[in-house]
Amino acid sequence: METAPQPKNENLSQAIPERDAEPPSELAPAPAEVADTYETVGDFTAPNPSIRTRSVDVFYGDNHAIQRVDLDIGQNEVIALIGPSGCGKSTYLRCLNRMNDTIESARVTGEIRLQGEDIYSRRMDVVMLRARVGMVFQKPNPFPKSVYDNVAYGPRIHGIARNRTELDQIVQRSLERAGLWSEVRDRLDEPGTGLSGGQQQRLCIARTIAVNPEVILMDEPCSALDPIATARIEDLIDEIRQNYTIVIVTHSMQQAARVSQRVAYFHLGKLIEVGSTDAIFTNPRHRLTEDYITGRFG
Repeated sequence: METAPQPKNENLSQAIPERDAEPPSELAPAPAEVADTYETVGDFTAPNPSIRTRSVDVFYGDNHAIQRVDLDIGQNEVIALIGPSGCGKSTYLRCLNRMNDTIESARVTGEIRLQGEDIYSRRMDVVMLRARVGMVFQKPNPFPKSVYDNVAYGPRIHGIARNRTELDQIVQRSLERAGLWSEVRDRLDEPGTGLSGGQQQRLCIARTIAVNPEVILMDEPCSALDPIATARIEDLIDEIRQNYTIVIVTHSMQQAARVSQRVAYFHLGKLIEVGSTDAIFTNPRHRLTEDYITGRFG
């Protein structure tokens, strides 16, 4: 399913004030606890969802990190997960392709469905799941291989390409979609680790889309990049969402405003508010949401 590209929310992002790294103490009161009976504000459903989550709880040992999260993620949309450090947004993100399985103390309950399939079913092939739901991490992590082999790795292990010609086409197409082909077409045999930070992150995105995923998860993909590289990644997100569903965790309110169509605000392990990007940033319905986006805490 494809949707017509929409302009980025440039005016909206400019209207959001920059947050202070350490707000003055008089503007940063300790946030109130959220009651156990609290219900998410806003509409957490989406038409034709790629991913549907209901009553999701995550425990790390005795720590109840995520509490009863209900959220739909629509096809071909970018949804931004925002909230203070430690609020659970990255933990929730890692549930969507079972990355929390790699943590021995983690336990996930509730229902998470990808195109109607229960991803925590015993019948689910986790390797194939992570091909369908790819992930781009906070720090670029290219393999210690050539640029070509970084992108070709997934198609090779999943048997997507039948011969070298098809593999070459997949590599070129993936690098083109990631906006990197013109910069590396003459450097395909060089180590991917030799690229700049921004190029490495785009290489990781090319590696992710080479296996044709349905969903791309991004965990603060620009936090280690300079402003120019960040702008390129944001432009890339806007372009590729025509073909993919994207979930991005970000601490930058301006970035969330620029790249997303919907925003979900997390606080103390709970999903506080969900809504359109415009509504969340111009007319939030919950005090905690307003306090966070205006920099009063977080």
